[in-house]
Amino acid sequence: MSNEYGADQIQILEGLEAVRKRPGMYIGSTSGRGLHHLVYEIVDNSVDEALAGYCDTIQVFINKDNSITVIDNGRGIPVGINHKSGIPAVEVVFTILHAGGKFGGGGYKVSGGLHGVGASVVNALSDWLEVEIYQDGKIYKQRYEKGHVCYPLKVDGECPADKTGTKVSFKPDATIFQETTVYEFDVLKQRLREMAFLTKGLKIILTDLRVEEGEDPIVREFHYEGGIKEFVTYLNRSKTALYQDILYFEGTKNGVYVEVAMQHNDSYTESSYSFVNNINTPEGGTHLVGFRNALTKTFNDYARNNKLLKESETNLTGDDIREGLTAIVSVKIEDPQFEGQTKQKLGNTEARSAVDNIVSEQLTYFLEQNPTVAKLICEKSILAQRARDAARKARDLTRRKTALEGMSLPGKLADCSDKDPANCEIYIVEGDSAGGSAKTARSRATQAILPLRGKILNVEKARLDKIYANAEIKAMITAFGTGIHEDFDISKLRYHKIIIMTDADVDGAHIATLLLTFIYRFMPELIKQGYVYMAQPPLYKLEKNKKVWYAYSDDELNAILAEVGRDQNNKIQRYKGLGEMDPEQLWETTMDPEKRILLRVTMNEEAESEIDLTFTTLMGDKVEPRREFIEENAKFVKNLDI
Repeated sequence: MSNEYGADQIQILEGLEAVRKRPGMYIGSTSGRGLHHLVYEIVDNSVDEALAGYCDTIQVFINKDNSITVIDNGRGIPVGINHKSGIPAVEVVFTILHAGGKFGGGGYKVSGGLHGVGASVVNALSDWLEVEIYQDGKIYKQRYEKGHVCYPLKVDGECPADKTGTKVSFKPDATIFQETTVYEFDVLKQRLREMAFLTKGLKIILTDLRVEEGEDPIVREFHYEGGIKEFVTYLNRSKTALYQDILYFEGTKNGVYVEVAMQHNDSYTESSYSFVNNINTPEGGTHLVGFRNALTKTFNDYARNNKLLKESETNLTGDDIREGLTAIVSVKIEDPQFEGQTKQKLGNTEARSAVDNIVSEQLTYFLEQNPTVAKLICEKSILAQRARDAARKARDLTRRKTALEGMSLPGKLADCSDKDPANCEIYIVEGDSAGGSAKTARSRATQAILPLRGKILNVEKARLDKIYANAEIKAMITAFGTGIHEDFDISKLRYHKIIIMTDADVDGAHIATLLLTFIYRFMPELIKQGYVYMAQPPLYKLEKNKKVWYAYSDDELNAILAEVGRDQNNKIQRYKGLGEMDPEQLWETTMDPEKRILLRVTMNEEAESEIDLTFTTLMGDKVEPRREFIEENAKFVKNLDI
């Protein structure tokens, strides 16, 4: 083996080779997320046509072999010869990186596709890709394999003279997407629904052709004339709105087109989502800052002028005003500057002042014209302020106490002796009996146990002050060490694995959901950074001839039985709860790092609006949406404990 490192060892990756070598750099990852990203890249290009006013219908098909077809009725990718490269423009788009019509030149005013890498990246990472273009009564066609051109662009038949548009079909390359090449209908549905909300009047049709013979394909059509106003209605459907109207503001300032829709509801959490040129920015950015500034300033001015806030009272904070707010902030900018390649945060300074000015001005008019709505929002905000004050006092009290006692941990916590958080894990266990077994079973150096009595408070229906007063939640907050809400500091986390260990029955699932709701609402960073896990206790124990097997599902039990034979010597025990296991069994099956099965809780930041909606539907006050959800999903139930 030669270890030479001379001038020839420096490789230059030509064209699309670079993408195939380092796919993650262009699409974020080669997991399922990157796989779905390919579809968005192609659809984004069609949406850009819609934003430019040339396209009103986009069809997306998931074909039987998990290839994808996207058809739009825009202008069609130009087929003329690009003078700079000497090849047709469509070939340039699909085979050359950083080539596209979005770099100035008058083809597009605004666009989501920015880097000019979308179409060529999809091509590079596909087994094959075919493009058809309908222009001037002709059908133009070209095929590529692994990014290489199969034949020059050719005319492949005729079409009606008025038909225009592009059809792109591709099949992701299984050697790159090793994790999965199967598309999830729900993931695509979420994102396409979002795109349809953000571009009013655009119709997007998603069709899944992967059905059994004789069944109809699954079709979902998204078409919203009201645009983001309908988006807010959709997000608020499982909450009770505080007032009828959806506040809608739009305008253009300094070349930034701003659209904002918002409505308050009776919950205690804020759900604000921001978009730039139809791309979700989960980390917000200047447009969201502008919106929040405008909100805080305008409501405080209104409350002062109309004597809803007394002179002696302090101003409302942004958090108070945004309690129970659902809002969509969407801006369109000619030259967006994102922080980071994955476009998660907007950095344009002009967006801030544009959103701030438009919202301030139009919201002021709205409040003056609708005093009853204005009064409702202000009263809710003042209540939130009082609750926040009460929570702060409660928090300060607990802090003062602990300062004297020297950070006392909750009494029922059995802590571990290792002080390095990276090695430590905490088990949150349901009930004292399981807690006792777990405390005996644990590895004392690295495993801490916190037993919880009964079901914790459903935080979806409670305000901060209530939450601080709940003993079980307080015990968790102190044990984790990070604090919650605005005091949250991830560097103070005492355990790098937070493991929820509940019984494998309905109550256990309910407790796990309550815990996840609490973590999602007050410490979402823990989930985002992958510190939260679910333990998987076994469902069955099988004894035969003094040998023991554990099965974690019915299928696994059947597989073991098929292997050892079904006869009278089999002793099968179905575990109802963790308390039935003695410490050795619990250690062996659920707590031994060598053998246990842990499921990491993850969240896709791009689908945050859907996650939010699911928590509100399942844990909120309204029964109707929950019933709909149950009816819709009843057929997927696996472990029903009757």
